[in-house]
Amino acid sequence: MGKKYLIINADDFGLCHSANEAVFDLFRSGCILSSTIMAPAPGADEAIKFAAENPDYAIGVHLTHTNEWQERWPWGSLTGGKTLENEEGRMWPESEDFEAHCDYGEAIAEARAQIEKCVKGGMHPSHVDSHMGAMYGMNGKLKMLPLTLKMCGELGYPFRMFSKPLASQCPEETNMALFKIMCRYSGAFGKIFRVPMPDYLIFPEKIEKGESYEEFKNNFIEYLIKIPEGISETYVHPAMPTDEMKSIAGSWERRYWEYLVMKDPDTHAAFKANGVHLISYRHLAAFRLNK
Repeated sequence: MGKKYLIINADDFGLCHSANEAVFDLFRSGCILSSTIMAPAPGADEAIKFAAENPDYAIGVHLTHTNEWQERWPWGSLTGGKTLENEEGRMWPESEDFEAHCDYGEAIAEARAQIEKCVKGGMHPSHVDSHMGAMYGMNGKLKMLPLTLKMCGELGYPFRMFSKPLASQCPEETNMALFKIMCRYSGAFGKIFRVPMPDYLIFPEKIEKGESYEEFKNNFIEYLIKIPEGISETYVHPAMPTDEMKSIAGSWERRYWEYLVMKDPDTHAAFKANGVHLISYRHLAAFRLNK
């Protein structure tokens, strides 16, 4: 391909009003090109309305099968699937919990219901991804990813999953040989079901926050200008530093800094100077399907 293309997706759109306000501003200012909505979360209706009113934006569905906030910001499934919720009627807190309890059929039915909610709200989803990687099946549910990709293929949506191994992105607890097999596995099923996917997934958790916003910004830029040629994706969780956000997530400050770094002209100037072209998931679909 010869160029460096980067999708920066705003995850957790629809989590709450504080997250929504940040994403609204980033889209309107042209500072972000892709985002995905958490359909079961309390702020989803506001986010879906925005997406419906702005069909040119690449806004998709952040398939949500977990709720890490439990007591502070609870939600349950849309379908009421018995294996998808704990005794309090909340989605499981971690991907490991979800995979240990869920039924494949109920998990896919919930994914379809979340997409359907967004479509019925008037939006035209551009792509799909998975909150906390719950639908990747990396904790034992090996059929989960093929079933998810099959669904995306049937509905015509790109999906966030890596298809090429990148040594720097191999999780510390994962053997590199296994990581390569996982990439071939996802790439093969992506081709079988004709699901456009990025080449590489760049995990932003590896970006050190630092002691100040300026330090974080420099780390963010240095990390992302080093992406390889091809199409990479990373993600941010932008939010405003409100009392609401502070009551939900202990990571509220980093979320605010991620909003700021996407608004910062220095970020976009650095990408341009280093040949990193920001694209959306609509561009990804056009690249892959028009090959």
